[in-house]
Amino acid sequence: MKTGLGAAAALEAILDATPVMPPETIAVSSALGRVLAEAVESDRRLPPADNSAMDGYAVRRADVAGASTERSIELPIAYTIPAGGDASRPLEPGEAARILTGAPVPPGADAVVRQEDTESDGERVRVLVSPSPRENIRDAGEDVQRGDRVIESGAVIGPGHVGMLASLGRSVVAVHQRPRVALLSTGDELVEPDQSVDGGRIVSSNSYSLAAQCRAVGADPVYLGIARDTPEDVEQCFRAGLGADVLVSSAGVSVGDYDFVRDVLEKIGCGVIFWGVQIKPGYPLVFGRIEGGPLVFGLPGNPVSAMMTFEQFVRPALRKLTGHHKLFRPTVRARLAETLTKKPGRLHFVRVELERSGGDIVARGAGNQSSGALRSMTRAQGLLVFPSEDTELAEGAFATVQVLDDEFFASEEPGF
Repeated sequence: MKTGLGAAAALEAILDATPVMPPETIAVSSALGRVLAEAVESDRRLPPADNSAMDGYAVRRADVAGASTERSIELPIAYTIPAGGDASRPLEPGEAARILTGAPVPPGADAVVRQEDTESDGERVRVLVSPSPRENIRDAGEDVQRGDRVIESGAVIGPGHVGMLASLGRSVVAVHQRPRVALLSTGDELVEPDQSVDGGRIVSSNSYSLAAQCRAVGADPVYLGIARDTPEDVEQCFRAGLGADVLVSSAGVSVGDYDFVRDVLEKIGCGVIFWGVQIKPGYPLVFGRIEGGPLVFGLPGNPVSAMMTFEQFVRPALRKLTGHHKLFRPTVRARLAETLTKKPGRLHFVRVELERSGGDIVARGAGNQSSGALRSMTRAQGLLVFPSEDTELAEGAFATVQVLDDEFFASEEPGF
């Protein structure tokens, strides 16, 4: 077992031990946000036939060459083609066909004049423009041809993918499974939110924040409850989670008299890969794997430390399990609104609020940076990376920030 790893080495060890979940087949209607586990190829053309992009009139261009508002050309309306219908016969020279959006273009027609560029009495139509070749016609296969690879394996399924899969006739699709994450907290002092906190009791908030972090990344949390500070109770709770893909505990991983997690993990067959990461908050992190069983993370007990170690180490592992190729948060370069200082030796993650100022993004502290100050996590839009050997980041300097809040990229303006 290694101890006191740097953050990069710890993350590398975790990801090296993390597999990708096997595929499962689900309904396309339920696939939004999932990672595709197959390449999707088309067995059809899209559109399947030439069709009209507008409500209007299908014509032969030769019949309406030179038409204008000053010199309209009048044609008889031979028939009407509704969406989902078909032409009763080819369009003959000197005829027009009333056509609706999406309807197949009749043989013989080589343009569609939109309704706004015509005048009609229901039996005849006056064409007021001279259309370009194939104007307002969607050609068969212009979007997708048979045999095209339309979506690559590993794509994250968005609304456009869902629509395309449906267009290709796919009602089901193979995606990577969601990992099940068993969660427990340890400590005699912990109670559920609806219980009394008299006598030094503390609400087990970690169970709720970690479950929310699991759901946010697309994993399914399973709550194992609170383990009391005895090796027997800790072991019983851990064994209850061995059927999960990932087992996450919080508290009990330090060096106190009642910190039993590491010993229990070894007893139940967990190969502990490392203990301790040179970061703040969140040094006492345990990671290992049970052969044939789950990845195991023992997180610190302080609320911010638990969330921070989940963010930096558990979240990337869960994204890899679910088939993602991009495992990490987006980052920005932000200008500091205040000077930050620390001792050398550990990488610090500073909770910051973000704002735009001119062409810059500005970062300022999100309040109390204590590992127990959970309120700061409600305000933090990002985590500023304060390098391990640096002791000062001066006001006005630029630093890397991991962006936590997707709403930061949202806008009050439409952008057009």
